Amino acid sequence: MHTVLIADSGSTKTQWCLLNGTKKKKFSTQGISPYFLNDEGLAKILLSELLPKIGDVTIDEIHYYGTGCSNKANIDLIKYGLKKFYKKAKITVDHDLLGAAKALCGDEKGIACILGTGSNSCLYNGKKVVKNSPGLGFILGDEGSGTYLGKKVIQHYLYGTFDAELMDKFEEKYPQTTNEILDSVYKNPLPNRYLASFVPFLIENRGHYMVENIIEDSINDFFFNHIYKYRESWSMPINFVGSVAYGFKDVLAQMCHEFELKLGKVLKDPMDGLIKYHSK
Repeated sequence: MHTVLIADSGSTKTQWCLLNGTKKKKFSTQGISPYFLNDEGLAKILLSELLPKIGDVTIDEIHYYGTGCSNKANIDLIKYGLKKFYKKAKITVDHDLLGAAKALCGDEKGIACILGTGSNSCLYNGKKVVKNSPGLGFILGDEGSGTYLGKKVIQHYLYGTFDAELMDKFEEKYPQTTNEILDSVYKNPLPNRYLASFVPFLIENRGHYMVENIIEDSINDFFFNHIYKYRESWSMPINFVGSVAYGFKDVLAQMCHEFELKLGKVLKDPMDGLIKYHSK
């Protein structure tokens, strides 16, 4: 029986699905980012987290969509790592943006956007990405993402911009010193994940005008710097995938209404769409 393994990997979490005929087995591992991992680090994740969940199954095809997989060096790193354990499998490695576009649009044209730990967007022609607004990473870009939102939360706290109510709630939820926060951002590994970990604070305090301002300003920055760059945005649906998009889909709907854009699908993750796409 032909067995297909699909992966959708972000910086925080990697979702997998093993397709064996009509049977589906879903599971997850930690995020795999080629910017933060070398050969040894990737092999460790695959050996300790992936292989035990798959077991003694022969894999015929692997379709891997991952963050950072837009240049040859990163693609080769992932492909080489998977090939170590699945020597007979036919392996394709593509950017997570193409995976998002396939999951959101299928074979139709549209604008596909990711709003998760990081952010990205593209114009998709039903087969491939034909235009992509530059992704500058979490230091220079990632507008509207979890890292971008988390950065705003920390700024508001450390600058003392939050009112007394939010300052108290922040300190109760995150009992960290200023130095501990700064060390986590500037010295510790995976600062993007750390920054995105503050998004739940926004979710828990929806309705407070300062929280709403952070969310709206951050997503507005994404629209202005990315969606506005596609002239096709006014003639095609704008589709979103990712935990941030799903968590704040009411803000997305509001923004699309204000900018006279058509909101398409908003998915929490692309896996079901990718399963449908690769099951054809």
